[in-house]
Amino acid sequence: MRVTIHQPQFLPWLGYLDKIDQADLFIVLDTVQFKKHEWQNRNRIRTATGWQWMTVPVLQHFGQRIDDVLINQTVAWKTQHLRALDMHYARAPYRNRYLAQLRELYAAPWKKLSDLNKATIQWLLDAYGITTPVHSAAGYVAREEPTDRLIDLCLAVGATEYLAGPGAEHYMDTSRFESSDVRLTIQAFQHPIYRQMYEPFELNLSALDLLLMQGPDALMTLRRTRPLDHSLTSV
Repeated sequence: MRVTIHQPQFLPWLGYLDKIDQADLFIVLDTVQFKKHEWQNRNRIRTATGWQWMTVPVLQHFGQRIDDVLINQTVAWKTQHLRALDMHYARAPYRNRYLAQLRELYAAPWKKLSDLNKATIQWLLDAYGITTPVHSAAGYVAREEPTDRLIDLCLAVGATEYLAGPGAEHYMDTSRFESSDVRLTIQAFQHPIYRQMYEPFELNLSALDLLLMQGPDALMTLRRTRPLDHSLTSV
């Protein structure tokens, strides 16, 4: 069984979904430290001038775990996000279909960032038609050291293979995987090029961008650029 593991991101990008789509199980790593200025509480959408952040304001302190981080309720972030999406995707072919669903998701009284992120991840998976089951790392016992933690989580769910993101071999101790019963493979992601609301093409936006442009065909577009014979590289 192939497992992939990643911190919960807010409305994640296409490479995130591609990795989940290639796995038999996805474990949300919400038990590690929150990192500022990364993707855990923000992502990017397309605009006429390029792109802009959609950020979820948080109340957090250094060293705090992701699943303990609270959303700052004094900021009108929901209104800001939905207004930006309405404006910048006003002519997107599938705007009405998916933004109506997203408004329902936003309407919930979110308190914790991790809960919101897991909900946006699951919503995107459902909208794309990706059926990989999602578990939380909080439900398992694992060591603190990063590589050992991944191995422990894999073994806890009976995985025989761990699918890591590109470049993982540079920051993981691959020898530990070699001595375990878990095979390590690396994702080889090629970003699809598709018609966006504006030109020129912007890479690495939230997966929401492709969904609003292509709707039910979004998953086919995501999979089309995946190398047939070299989508995974063994380490």
